[in-house]
Amino acid sequence: MDTGDFLQGELAVGIAVSLINIAVHAAIMGLISWAAHRTTLMTAAARTRVQLVLVMWVTVSILMAAHLVEVSVWAASYRWLGVTTEGVDSFYFAFVSYTTLGYGDILAVKHWRLLGPLAAMNGMLLFGWSVAVIYDVMRAVTRTMPAATDMPE
Repeated sequence: MDTGDFLQGELAVGIAVSLINIAVHAAIMGLISWAAHRTTLMTAAARTRVQLVLVMWVTVSILMAAHLVEVSVWAASYRWLGVTTEGVDSFYFAFVSYTTLGYGDILAVKHWRLLGPLAAMNGMLLFGWSVAVIYDVMRAVTRTMPAATDMPE
């Protein structure tokens, strides 16, 4: 097998895992957006700063959980493929890659080295998408809030 075959295999696996994570993220983003907009319409008259904090806290907590699931998808793929050497924590390697920290203390086996940068690209895109959803939720909630001078503590 030549280098081109290895490269194609790495790209195919990386794209497949990325697509799984995009599907997970899309489902969660859709639910968050739907819930935030629906809740905003139902409770617009009684909005307070405390409610804004609670909505944002729940939103960000769900997004953090979603990213942990997505890191777990990468880690499971790494374990299944034997991307990391024996005794190395695949979850740690997946987390470092996905968040683009790239400590360099753990490297993938030579055949699968391209998966680390693909995981980083996937993580960057999904983090950006999360930021957009956080902004959308905050905008939806604050749009129906009374003016700051009229808000109860």
